[in-house]
Amino acid sequence: MFKLLYKRKLERKIAEFRPRLYRLAYAWCSDAMLADDLVQETITKALKKHNQLKDFSVLNAWLFKILNNCWMHYLRSKKPSLDIDNIELISHHCPEKKFNQLHLVDRVRKAIEMLPLNQRQVITLIDLEENSYNEASDILGIPIGTVMSRLNRARSQLKNKLIGIELANTTKKTNHLKRLVNNGK
Repeated sequence: MFKLLYKRKLERKIAEFRPRLYRLAYAWCSDAMLADDLVQETITKALKKHNQLKDFSVLNAWLFKILNNCWMHYLRSKKPSLDIDNIELISHHCPEKKFNQLHLVDRVRKAIEMLPLNQRQVITLIDLEENSYNEASDILGIPIGTVMSRLNRARSQLKNKLIGIELANTTKKTNHLKRLVNNGK
């Protein structure tokens, strides 16, 4: 009876983490369908191996570690590709604020996508998912010093890329309409 209650509680907790798992998977792979597949695989493995989790306080790190293992398995088995024709860049909401917000999110995503995979993983785990350095170290299976080093390089490169994107956008030539004045002739 206790095991059944424990498993149901675990299922509820895992369901609560699904959006965070998806957000992290999408940040890593930049493909909505692949991110969904990775999350499904993560949840399936977590439910099958629920006996390995002894303490609910580390559920976050445990699930992210499973997700990382699923992602690494995918990378080893296939070469991921990004089909930009499948990326929807159009906003269906007209207000300027929503457009600017989506534009900013798109710029940040593009800048993150340009980071090397190891830096992308660290920055999303720490800055997006708010894991500690120790948790990121455990999830990725790397020393904490490596986490700090990759995070520093990732933040620096991200800043430079975002500034570069902004400069590229502001220096584009724009064609303005010219008014021709007919001075009564």
